[in-house]
Amino acid sequence: MNTPTVLGALAALAQESRLAVFRLLVARGPAGFPAGEIGERLDIPGPTLSFHLKELAQAGLVTARKESRFVYYTANFERMNALVAYLTENCCSLGVTCAPVCAPSSRTERKRKSA
Repeated sequence: MNTPTVLGALAALAQESRLAVFRLLVARGPAGFPAGEIGERLDIPGPTLSFHLKELAQAGLVTARKESRFVYYTANFERMNALVAYLTENCCSLGVTCAPVCAPSSRTERKRKSA
C-alpha cells in the first residue's frame, strides 16, 4: 500500500459511525449485511448511512453487491489486511509479535471446524 491509500483508509475509519459500520461488517464476515439492516443495528438514518458507506467504499474498505432489490455491504478483508500489514510492517524486527492476517470464513465453515 502507498501512503495516500493508507491515509485515505485511516481517514475513513476516523469517524465514529464509519468505524462502527466497518467493525459490524468485519464481525459479519463474507455474508455482509443489507444497508437497511446496518442502519437498524447501528441506529443510523438512511441518508447518513449512505454517506458513510460511500466514504468507506471510496477508501476500498467495503464492497457492495446487489441481490434482488437489496444492496449488501461486506468488509474488504484484503484491504483491511494490507492496512494492518502496512501499519505493522516493522514490528517483527523489534521482537514484537505481529498481528495475524484475518481470513474470514463463512459461519457454516466455522461451525464445521469447531465440531
